Amino acid sequence: MTAENIDKVAAIFPNCLVETKDEKTGEVKRAIDFDQLRQELSDRIVDGSRERYHLDWPGKREALLAANAPIAKSLRPCREESVDFDTTKNLFIEGDNLDALKLLQETYLGKVKMIYIDPPYNTGTDFLYRDDYSEKTQDFLVRSNQKNEKGDRLVVNSDANGRFHSDWLSMLYPRLRLARNLLTDDGLILISIDDHEVAQLRMLCDEVFGSKNFVECLVWKRRYGGGAKEKHIVSIHEYILIYARDLSLIPDILVDLSDDQVQRYYKLKDDNFEKLGPYRLQPLEPAGSMADRPNLRFPVLAPDGSEIWPERQWLWGKEKFAEAKENGMLDFSKRGEKWQISRKQYLRDLTGTQRKTKQNSIIDGIYGQGASAELGELFGDKNTFLFPKPSALVRQLIGLVGNDGIMLDFFAGSGSSAHAVIDYNLETSSTWRFIQVQLPEKCEQTSAAFKAGFPTIADLAKERIRRAGNAAKRDNKTVVLDIGFRVLKVDTSTMADVYYAPDSVKQADLVAFADNIKSERTAEDLLFQVLVDWGVDLSLPITQENIAKKKIFFVDGNALVACFDTKVSEDVVKDIAKRKPLRAVFRDSSYSSDSVKINIEQIFKLLSPETEVKTL
Repeated sequence: MTAENIDKVAAIFPNCLVETKDEKTGEVKRAIDFDQLRQELSDRIVDGSRERYHLDWPGKREALLAANAPIAKSLRPCREESVDFDTTKNLFIEGDNLDALKLLQETYLGKVKMIYIDPPYNTGTDFLYRDDYSEKTQDFLVRSNQKNEKGDRLVVNSDANGRFHSDWLSMLYPRLRLARNLLTDDGLILISIDDHEVAQLRMLCDEVFGSKNFVECLVWKRRYGGGAKEKHIVSIHEYILIYARDLSLIPDILVDLSDDQVQRYYKLKDDNFEKLGPYRLQPLEPAGSMADRPNLRFPVLAPDGSEIWPERQWLWGKEKFAEAKENGMLDFSKRGEKWQISRKQYLRDLTGTQRKTKQNSIIDGIYGQGASAELGELFGDKNTFLFPKPSALVRQLIGLVGNDGIMLDFFAGSGSSAHAVIDYNLETSSTWRFIQVQLPEKCEQTSAAFKAGFPTIADLAKERIRRAGNAAKRDNKTVVLDIGFRVLKVDTSTMADVYYAPDSVKQADLVAFADNIKSERTAEDLLFQVLVDWGVDLSLPITQENIAKKKIFFVDGNALVACFDTKVSEDVVKDIAKRKPLRAVFRDSSYSSDSVKINIEQIFKLLSPETEVKTL
């Protein structure tokens, strides 16, 4: 039972599973790090430490606290910067990615199939996020509610910094922990990195995702030329670490055969199996080591009637041998006095689908130079954004994961991954959706992006997605393709301070705080605050209707109905209730009196008792 309980705790908190030495036997065994578990279950830093094998650095507990700390923020919609706002399934979130990941927790918990990120490589000149840590929950909520996002969340991490690696780990740690929550059970996270931090990142991911969920470290040959300025050895590669949420649920990762691999199917087509295409021969006596199985050692009759015995054992059993021989799928050849049996491996299966092969650990043929040229085609200047990732690289990575799902990139940069999703859906008729998160990091005034009219990297990314989508549509007018995106911006909460800390309001000020919603927020701002709080998909279609001159929002038909106008009549409420929505929401000021509020509750109980009603 102890072992089972350890497994259960490790499934929820994989970073709490450690190796420790048994005090009696001296044997190393699995155990739970209770100090770490206490920290997981606390909103304050807890004391306590002991020797154990684990990754540690100055500031780790504060970084863990950054992941667990609550926030009082909202996602404000921005229609004017969006494309197909009401119908698109794609999201572009502008703001701090730590805040964005927290705001996405309720809505997308366990729903993201693929995460791809290209974080700062910590080369000594990269910008890192400067994160804030809470002191007390109540104080933090008030402070974060009042503080506006100024875009100054970045600081250069110089290699002269005494916490050079520690600051980088502290930045990435809470974001990976929150990202893990969003992955589906069969989801994958893929992280680009180079030699500067690949060792630390591997250990960090082992802790966050569990070492048993490591899939592979791909090597990407990023360029084909050498660098005269490089010392010792020319570096032409980067890495892509792949981890699964649960490796036991991940099937073999297959890719299309290359032209060279197709050429290996050199044998002519069988008349009996013409639709299977050409074939190649594979020996039925494996050369590698296998478990000793006596049932795989038996004689097979050769064409001349002699018996063929394996030197060790066959790959197949008797029944499968007999079936393949009867169907003409075996090949007998004689080398000297010895017969050899091979199976015919066809290029296509019985459905006519071409065979695939497992992805190897090296990605070649896609180069970083092509990424700059790609931006040059879209913007007329290949220097618009320095060191972008090629969309072709991300497109190939998407192909490793599947043909549908949500793809999240919370270090979106110039928008390469969104561009990749659009092109991949176009090429394969897939239905991938993207969520992009990018801080409005200011572009240098001397940069090509700033001169082209993009004051921030987020502005550049949004325009890139627009142009990539328009190009895809222009060249494929008959294809149904979602090239839109709904822009949401991380901002302070739509709710006023009194909503989070009513105890701090003095009685003399109650009149000023009669409305708990900030005066400058629109009805649509309120709607998205509700969607986030209720965990409703932020990409659901939204329509508006006017009922008795009141604006009514309908999210995904009747999934949620909202009205934030004042003096809402009982007739309007009855009209809404008759549609039997799953959820209905009003603001407190919508009611002209307490009696009206009570009547509205009774109307829903009578006409739509299953509806969940909420008041802001």
